[in-house]
Amino acid sequence: MKSTAYHTPIVQPNDDLLQILFAAIPQLAEQSVVCITSKIAALCEGAVVPIKAGTREEKHALVAREAEYYLPANASKYDLMLTIKHQVLAVNAGIDESNVSGVYALLPKDPYRLAAEVWQAARAHYQVQQVGVVITDSRSFPLKWGAIGTSLAHCGFAALNSHIGEPDLFGRLLKMTTVNVAESLAQAGTFEMGESNEQQPLAVIQDIPRIVFQDQPPTAPEIAELVIGINDDVYAPLLTSVTWQCGKHV
Repeated sequence: MKSTAYHTPIVQPNDDLLQILFAAIPQLAEQSVVCITSKIAALCEGAVVPIKAGTREEKHALVAREAEYYLPANASKYDLMLTIKHQVLAVNAGIDESNVSGVYALLPKDPYRLAAEVWQAARAHYQVQQVGVVITDSRSFPLKWGAIGTSLAHCGFAALNSHIGEPDLFGRLLKMTTVNVAESLAQAGTFEMGESNEQQPLAVIQDIPRIVFQDQPPTAPEIAELVIGINDDVYAPLLTSVTWQCGKHV
């Protein structure tokens, strides 16, 4: 598998995402997956809020507005808010001020709609049939230092590879093993794009093993298959031991 990041000009609010994509990536081969950071996706759709006071209270109020569920900032020693947004357990609902000027960058409003639009445009522009798109973000990982990539949305390929019912090395049938292809690609693309001032918000991944491309955007049932309810999650003892507050986007 090969991942290549692409440099772009500094993206400003309301820039044209497709224009940036097509200018940065001159060619796209069949069976490639394009990774796009949520930061430039949000900027291009104008999902930003001007910084007024720049206080912790201002940002906390914005997080409470944008999150689906959240814990108060005083629940963390770092004065950060643990949230759930777009079915991702994240800090501050993905809102931050890094690599933008004078604004809080939010997450894209509808990542799956965006991924489908980019997928359709990329197939037409590059004259390819089998291609994928992943909208990526960065998140922290419990009990480990450092950020990793995560998928907010995908399009053009099956996000899950189930191995349930297949034998392991010793013939035992697997009962729960399922590979999240979208998350795996998001991590590979994010690592290549970088996390600071690389100015590489796009990546193309090629030679991907065991990926199944599709000729339509994911259906609602396919998207729903990616979601685990809190009470059914293996981490339910942790997730249900706190009192989540509903954000205004619920």
